[in-house]
Formats: sequence, C-alpha cells, structure tokens
Amino acid sequence: MDDMMPLMRRATEQTAELVREVRPEQLGLPTPCEEFTVRDLINHLEWVAEMFEGLAHGKPMIEQGPYAGDFPERAERTLTAWSRPEAWEGTSPGMGLPMTTLAQMYLTDMVVHGWDLATATGQDYEPAPETVARALDFTDRMVEMGRQRGAFGPPVAVPDDAPPLTRLLGIVGRDPSWTPADPM
Repeated sequence: MDDMMPLMRRATEQTAELVREVRPEQLGLPTPCEEFTVRDLINHLEWVAEMFEGLAHGKPMIEQGPYAGDFPERAERTLTAWSRPEAWEGTSPGMGLPMTTLAQMYLTDMVVHGWDLATATGQDYEPAPETVARALDFTDRMVEMGRQRGAFGPPVAVPDDAPPLTRLLGIVGRDPSWTPADPM
C-alpha cells in the first residue's frame, strides 16, 4: 500500500483534472477506446471509481449506471476508501483477486483512460514515469487475463524501444498514434 497510494492519487487527480477540462461540446467526440465517446468514457470512469470504492470496502462489483458528471468526486471517495489499510487485505469478493491486484488494475485504468481522454479532447497528458512503469509492469504480467476478461483489446505493435507509455498503450490495445479528427 505504501508505494501504491501516491501513484494511485497522482494518476486519479491527473485524470480528474482532464475530466474537469472537458467542454460540453466535446462529449460526443470519439476516443481511442473505440466503443466510447468522450461522454461514454467519463461515464466509464465514474463506474470504475464507484466500483473500486465499493471493492475497497469489501462490496461486490456493481453494474455501470447512467452518466452523472461527477467523476472527480467519486474518484476522491475511491482514494479515501483505498487509504484504509484494511482495503489492501485479502481478496475481492466479486472478482476473487488479491486486493493489491485490484489496486494495480485501478491505477492502469486511470493511466490508460487518462491518455484516452486527453488524446480525444486535445489536452496535454504526461503521467508520472513511476506511475506508467507500475502500470506497464502490471499489464506485462496480467495481459492474458486482461484479454480474457475483455479489459484489453488486441495488441497494437509498437517498437521494443518505444517509451513506456507507448508500450503500455500497445499492450492494452490502443494505437499510440491515434488522433481525433478535430478535438474542438
């Protein structure tokens, strides 16, 4: 927990700031995550935050609800839930995975979806190198499970010597060269 919480906090706060900067006219834009518009992606982030808050309290997984426009507030509650030492103990009742694994899943979601959102809306995005390194290490180890569960798309080829964020994006199925037609 000691080394993960600062990474989770930094990635979450960075993604929350990206969400705050989205303009209403950008909500319908496509994202690098093919099935999501910007609005859908923010809704997904809301669900991720609410679900991982519940998981930190030992609750089962929940279904995604409608868009509420409150990701930053939900994300702060998620961080509060994970700041409790007991949140890191045992396994998740809904997923059967160690809680430490779930924390890394959450971190990876924040990094990758932060990139999705920034890229779709034309915002700058530079996640902390140590955050990307942790997410990359996790995805390298969990890639097969991630694909089986539908969390990762088919891999996108990137050079072996590509920067860590580019390699992470390729592993989870994002095209690092994706650009929006017009981020408005």
